[in-house]
Amino acid sequence: MTKTPFPSRGLSYRDAGVDIDAGDALVERIKPFARRTMRPEVLEGIGGFGGLVEISQRYQQPVLVSGTDGVGTKLRLAFELGAHATVGIDLVAMSANDILVQGAEPLFFLDYFACGRLDVETAATVIQGIALGCEEAGCALIGGETAEMPDMYPDGEYDLAGFAVGVVEKNKIITGSTIGAGDKVLGIASSGPHSNGYSLIRRIVKDSGVDLGSLFPHDPLQRSFGAVLMEPTQIYVKPILDLITRLQVKGMAHITGGGLTENIPRVLPEGLTAEVHRARWVRPPVFNWLQEQGGVDEAEMHRVFNCGIGMVVIMDQAHAEMAQAILESHHLAVWEIGHIRESAPGEAPTVVV
Repeated sequence: MTKTPFPSRGLSYRDAGVDIDAGDALVERIKPFARRTMRPEVLEGIGGFGGLVEISQRYQQPVLVSGTDGVGTKLRLAFELGAHATVGIDLVAMSANDILVQGAEPLFFLDYFACGRLDVETAATVIQGIALGCEEAGCALIGGETAEMPDMYPDGEYDLAGFAVGVVEKNKIITGSTIGAGDKVLGIASSGPHSNGYSLIRRIVKDSGVDLGSLFPHDPLQRSFGAVLMEPTQIYVKPILDLITRLQVKGMAHITGGGLTENIPRVLPEGLTAEVHRARWVRPPVFNWLQEQGGVDEAEMHRVFNCGIGMVVIMDQAHAEMAQAILESHHLAVWEIGHIRESAPGEAPTVVV
């Protein structure tokens, strides 16, 4: 049996499918994006073995809060459409909004970008989106990992994950423990499906046979189906941080996978129910289209999608009107969508009526 000889110069990492030079070029490309996200607490960011961040001395008893997430199968639409500019915003939003509900101010973010073969242009576009998300959330992009793994991913595809770390004063952690009957439930508008339910969304799109490049009906901005479905996740950090410095917030829920019916209960004390009234907010046309095309029943809609409410804030009824005004001053649509009451025997903790 004749063996295939090695190249006379010997094998290199590039021969195995990993281009170190491309990785170095990517680091240089993303440094300016990362620099724009820096905070005073960052001692060392992109380029080192680890990012160094100190805790501001304005905190008496600082507690670190962390969250991690990905973008999910929304990425498959990004691949199909060649739309990579906003998935990084989604990535940051999912973690930053999560830690926000406990009152934490996001401090820094790290990302993980994995691919089979590194396309510097695509990766730089994605990471620029991550940096934009970090700017919007007010946190520093201090590092990350770009993993080039031949044969693990088809050409043109990649995966994204990341995590955010924030800080909150120990006596200001928002746990939901003070929520009581009579409190008001405020719903803050989402920008669309955000980054949840995309396996069902893609199934509905496939079954409908719709052209993603065609105009989406009833869209005020006259965007295509693809643009509507790729709309990045709303980042609520700065408006919410403003709110909690001015008023006492009893509880918050980031409406992600599980929708209204499964996320609100995560902050409710035992024996309480959130009664949410569907008619009190404007549901974006994309959710109506998904429901009609997929024949999705109402309960499933509220269990899978945010249905137009991306964040819920629970306030004492005496402060609800002012809280709404504060949030609206940040150009957010906000509605009083319900109230908290004592649960009936056997009743679900969230009831959409």
